[in-house]
Amino acid sequence: MSNLVSKQRTIAKEVTLKGVGLHTGKDVTMTFKPADVNHGYAFMRVDLEGNPVIEADANYVTNTQRGTNLEKKGVKIQTSEHVLAALVGLEIDNVLIELDASEPPIMDGSAKYFVEALEKAGIVDQEADREEYIVRDVISYTDEETGSEITVIPAETYQVTTMVDFGTKVLGTQNATLKNLSEFKNEIADARTFSFLHELEMLLEHGLIKGGDLNNAIVYVDKELSTDTMEKLKVAFKKDSIAVKPNGILDNLTLHYPNEAARHKLLDVVGDLALTGTRIRGKVIANKPGHFVNTQFAKKLSKIIKIEKRNKVPSYDLHKEPLMDVTKIMNMLPHRPPFLLVDKILELSDKHVVGVKNVTMNEPFFAGHFPGAPVMPGVLQVEAMAQTGGILVLSTVPDPENYLTFFMKIDKVKFKQMVHPGDTLIFKLELLSPIRRGICHMQGYAYANGKLVTEAELMAQILKKKD
Repeated sequence: MSNLVSKQRTIAKEVTLKGVGLHTGKDVTMTFKPADVNHGYAFMRVDLEGNPVIEADANYVTNTQRGTNLEKKGVKIQTSEHVLAALVGLEIDNVLIELDASEPPIMDGSAKYFVEALEKAGIVDQEADREEYIVRDVISYTDEETGSEITVIPAETYQVTTMVDFGTKVLGTQNATLKNLSEFKNEIADARTFSFLHELEMLLEHGLIKGGDLNNAIVYVDKELSTDTMEKLKVAFKKDSIAVKPNGILDNLTLHYPNEAARHKLLDVVGDLALTGTRIRGKVIANKPGHFVNTQFAKKLSKIIKIEKRNKVPSYDLHKEPLMDVTKIMNMLPHRPPFLLVDKILELSDKHVVGVKNVTMNEPFFAGHFPGAPVMPGVLQVEAMAQTGGILVLSTVPDPENYLTFFMKIDKVKFKQMVHPGDTLIFKLELLSPIRRGICHMQGYAYANGKLVTEAELMAQILKKKD
C-alpha cells in the first residue's frame, strides 16, 4: 500500500452562489471561503447575531428526516450533504461555508453547481500534510429497523459502492460505484436528488418542499396519479400540465443515468461521511443507505478514529544516533542519577520534544516498589515526562545550565498500562500554547510496547538559579 503523504488543500479565493433552500423555500446566498490548515469544513450563519459557526461534525447531527441537519447551541444547518460531497469529491480539506439562511441552495438537487463554483475559485495546496485514516479492520453499522447497512473494509484508496432497493416496480435494485475520488466530478456530482410520489404528497400536505420546483428533484411515480394530486402538483410546481413518462418518472426532466438514484445515494454517502472530519482510505459498501444510517456510521467511525489517534504510537528509530545522549542531557538538566529519568533525546523543535528512558531492573525504586512484582511508579513516569519537557523549555534560553525547572500544575493525568523492567519508555511532549515568561504548558504522552501508557497536561516554569 502506498503511503504517499499529500498536502492539505483549500480554495484560492472566495466564491458565491445564490438559490433557494429545498425545504425552507427561502432565498439564500452561500459563499465558500478559503480556510487555514486543519480547519476542516464549517458553516457560518452570517444572518444571525455573532455569526455562529457549526463545524461539519457527526456529533452535531440532530435530524435526518429530509437530509442531514446539524445543530449546535440552537443554531441549525439543514441539508448539508450535497455541499460537503462536492468538497470531498474535489479533495478540498479546509473551507468555511458562509450562509445567510439555515439551508444551502438546492440548485438542481445535485452537487454539480458546487463543484463548478469551487473549481472556478481554484484549488491550492497548503503547507501541512493531510491526515488520512487508513482502514485496517472491517467496521460496520446496521439499522435493524430498515435493514440498511454500511461497512468499510481496507482498500488502496477511498472507494464507495451503494446498493439501493426500494422494492417498487418503478425503481427496483440499482448499484453505483466510485473507484476513486477523481471520478466524482464526472460520474457522481450531477446525480440529482429524487423522491417518490407518495412522499411528495405527504411533503406537499405538510408544506415541506417550498423550494422544490420540478427542476431539482426526480419524482418516481410509484402509485396511481390521482386528479387531486395532479392539481396540487401543478400549483406546487407552477406548471400547466404534468404527465408520467414511460420510465415511471414525472415528465419534468430526463434522467442523466439509468442508475441516477443509486449515484445520488452515493453522493449522499460521500457528503455524510465527511462528518467524520478525517479523510478515509478504505472501501465503503452501503446497502440501502439513508441519512440516518450514514450519519450513525459517521459517528461510530469518528469515535474509532479519535481513540486510535489518541493511542497512536509514533514510530521512532531507537538505534539512530540520538540528538542528545545522557551527557548532553546532564549539561542542560540539573537532575542527576538516581533522579535523572531521561536517557536520550531523539527529537527537539520549538514546539515538541521526544525523549527515551530505558527501564531496567536495577532502578533504585524497584527495590521498594513491589519487589516481587516490580512496576514503575506512575508519579515517576510523570516526573520523567516533565524532565523531557524541561529540555524543551530550557532549549529556549542561551544558558540553560543557569536555570531550574519547577512544576506549576499537573492535569488530566491518566495511567493506562503498567510499566515493567525491560520496557523502553518514549515520551512525546507538545506545546499547548507558546512559551511566555518561562512558563511552558505541554501535552505529554508516554508510550511503551507499542501502547500509550500515560498521558498528562503539564505546566512548568523555569527560574534562574540564585547565586
